[in-house]
Amino acid sequence: QFVLVESGGGFGQPGGSLRLSCVASGGTLEDYAIGWFRQAPGKEREGFSCINSDGRSTTYIPSVKGRFTVFRDNVKNIVYLQMNNLKPEDTGVYYCAASRLRRALCPSSAMDYWGKGTLVTVSS
Repeated sequence: QFVLVESGGGFGQPGGSLRLSCVASGGTLEDYAIGWFRQAPGKEREGFSCINSDGRSTTYIPSVKGRFTVFRDNVKNIVYLQMNNLKPEDTGVYYCAASRLRRALCPSSAMDYWGKGTLVTVSS
């Protein structure tokens, strides 16, 4: 079965950086659009980025645009999330998810496979 595993979460300080990885197995990552989601404590899950299957189109919500960058290495079957200029409100569990629709806009309902998440904590 197609499986996604996030890694790289942990502690970050405001203004600092973290890089998360989403590693796929049991399938070819280049066949899927990949969305990134996060869930802050006490809040609903929020989708914040979507990259299409070939990496030529990537979208971000305004709160992360200019700070977060998603890129993919389809040869290694890994999608990366580079987070810069971290803010305390970035704290939450981060998930990657895959859609069989290669040009999906990555709403939650369009995602076919989900990782189990990795915790990111941003504080002084």
